[in-house]
Amino acid sequence: MIRPTLLALALMAACAASPAFAQSAPAPQAQTRDATTQALYRFFEEEWQRSLRQSPEQASYVGDRRYNDRWSDMSLAAIAQREAADRKALERLQAFDREALSEADKLHYDVMLWDLRNAVERQKYREYLRPVSQRGGVQNAEEMAEVLPFATVKDYEDWLSRMRALPTLVEQTTVLMREGVKARNTPPRVLMQRVPAQIKAQLVDDPARSPFFKPFSRFPDAIPQAERERLAAEAKTVIAERIMPAYRDFLRFFEQEYLPNTRTTIAAADLPDGKAYYDFLARSFTTTDLGADRIHEIGLKEVARIRAEMEKVKAEVGFQGSLAQFFEHLRTDPRFFYKTPEELFVAYQAISKRIDPELVKVFKTIPRLPYGVRPIPDNIAPDTTTAYYQPGAVDGTRAGFYYVNLYKPEVRPKWEMMALSLHEAVPGHHFQFARGMELPDVPMFRRIGYFTAYGEGWALYAERLGYDMGLYDDPYDRMGQLAYDMWRAVRLVVDTGMHSKGWSREQAIRFFMDNAPKTEQDIVNEIDRYIGWPGQALAYKIGQLKISELRERASRELGAKFDLREFNDEVLATGSVPLEALEKRIDAWIARKRGS
Repeated sequence: MIRPTLLALALMAACAASPAFAQSAPAPQAQTRDATTQALYRFFEEEWQRSLRQSPEQASYVGDRRYNDRWSDMSLAAIAQREAADRKALERLQAFDREALSEADKLHYDVMLWDLRNAVERQKYREYLRPVSQRGGVQNAEEMAEVLPFATVKDYEDWLSRMRALPTLVEQTTVLMREGVKARNTPPRVLMQRVPAQIKAQLVDDPARSPFFKPFSRFPDAIPQAERERLAAEAKTVIAERIMPAYRDFLRFFEQEYLPNTRTTIAAADLPDGKAYYDFLARSFTTTDLGADRIHEIGLKEVARIRAEMEKVKAEVGFQGSLAQFFEHLRTDPRFFYKTPEELFVAYQAISKRIDPELVKVFKTIPRLPYGVRPIPDNIAPDTTTAYYQPGAVDGTRAGFYYVNLYKPEVRPKWEMMALSLHEAVPGHHFQFARGMELPDVPMFRRIGYFTAYGEGWALYAERLGYDMGLYDDPYDRMGQLAYDMWRAVRLVVDTGMHSKGWSREQAIRFFMDNAPKTEQDIVNEIDRYIGWPGQALAYKIGQLKISELRERASRELGAKFDLREFNDEVLATGSVPLEALEKRIDAWIARKRGS
């Protein structure tokens, strides 16, 4: 899973390379473009620059430092201006003659068209009125520092500027939430009850213990001692005089005014125009026309298939009892758990090192960008998922990072760690993002683009590549892979169940518990994630099924000419695209291979 704050990248109408990443001279392909294509690429460039100006956080995430001293303007006026700019951009794009473009540029055009249409359609649902969730929001704004360089005095000055501007961001967020209450567009109360503790984590007696102060607790050698002392002193002052009062006011507002007015229901269908909204989300996240009923059916079918595979593993290990009893055994036997967070972290690092040398069995192309393993920050660990991935910087100045949850190691089973690492790190999200960043001669919005069905579908498909790499020699690790596959199949059932079929939260938790061995802590967090982020969880299994279908098609049609390494490379060489575009790309590759 990608850290939620990064999803803004996929929703922005982002286009070609910014000056921070542009080549010093045009690429040879650019020098030979005709007038129509040159105009299209100028449009891509203008839209990319707009996206960075409008979202300084996005600029920071991709490694562009120009806007590191500010936050996005979240005023209602600024939001209206951004939405108008998206509508204008869609009009401009549609004025281009698509048929005059090369096949490669038609793909860029189609991806941009899908993005802009999606962005314009979602405007009517006013999602910005729900700016805070149990998994992120202004209460966790210090997480921005995780992706910042902190190599020069200016880097620290920029962070100080963001810290000074935080009260404005908090106030703008408060205005949006008040407007959400008026419009009856609020998150479920069962989720919002988790947020006060997150706000309180920002309220410290000693400014040096504030999460915002963390960058000032260490400095690179190049920064003189006098500057270190000055910067640290200024940070403490800003925390004490601006940040703490802002969060105290926000906590008061949240507990006294907002929380009592959040909705007591959980379904997206209960939001304004909620049924249409959920249908839109299902189409948006899966990049298909599948409706909730069909997705629900696919989920039930997959649950039945995977249960049969689990029964085989249960028999293989000689467990005497029902599948439900086997699940309970996997959740509770102490031998499946590490005793301390430190032991758990070392084990995650060891698994990553075990995977790395096996990658050449399933890929010809290994991305250049490295990745690392980090703990999920303590202040959000209790309320977030088992792990997530944070992409690196486009210019290579920041590696990708696989974040793992060390909270309560007694609920983090060993048998899930291999599949989880294959998904979140390599060859899952890290390969998908790193390879995308390295695509040659493509607009920047294509290099950092993110379609959930492609990205999460690839990561779920990557879990199964563990078999091709010989990494599931332990039957319990295979059970972990099946548990993770089941997890995503269950999502299809419970997400559609809660948001379109009237399922209760408890009913969804019980269905999950009955069909997967994940621990109750994880299951509750997962169900709450689906409640707070409707539709997103549908993309994983739908994307995986499509990539697996394309692999089977390629193997069947190419026979002896089929090379798994070439197929996997081709899927990644496409970049993040809607599933229909991926299918066309792979079909064309099959035709070329067959002809050769």
